Amino acid sequence: NGIRSIMFTDIVGSTEATSRFGDDAAIAMLGTHDSVVRTSINDHGGREVKHTGDGIMAAFNSAANAVKSACRIIAELNQHKATDPEFPVTVRVGISAGEPVEQASDLFGSTVQLAARLCAQAEPSQVLVSNVVADLCLGKNIKFHDAGECELKGFDGKIPTRAVEIVC
Repeated sequence: NGIRSIMFTDIVGSTEATSRFGDDAAIAMLGTHDSVVRTSINDHGGREVKHTGDGIMAAFNSAANAVKSACRIIAELNQHKATDPEFPVTVRVGISAGEPVEQASDLFGSTVQLAARLCAQAEPSQVLVSNVVADLCLGKNIKFHDAGECELKGFDGKIPTRAVEIVC
């Protein structure tokens, strides 16, 4: 147990892409996403918790590694897009940190819910994090900027958010 950083990825526009281009396109996009995300998670010491259909939930023991993994995912998918694929993949990412509840290799609780809500709130190709994540990255050479306060479903009051400044 202990503090973990939870990361969610979400393919932007996956439902629309499926209806517009068909199931084969959706599977191709998912394959690209899964390959890039899983490689980055593994390379940064994370663990895939579960596949969410059009994204992945992962856990990291290090907030900095979670953020670095997310930045690499965005950078690699942007590189992939630059090769002019038939079906480019864009993701949004949300990361929070706290003490999730573990049960049967899955994680639950407000830390997980916050990461999922941050992911849903993020702009395409953006990594949106909680202040806790940004604070845990102090001294790790990662830059953040204030992304404003968001009203997130299930959370009282406005939640301050930070966006990662991705240097590609």
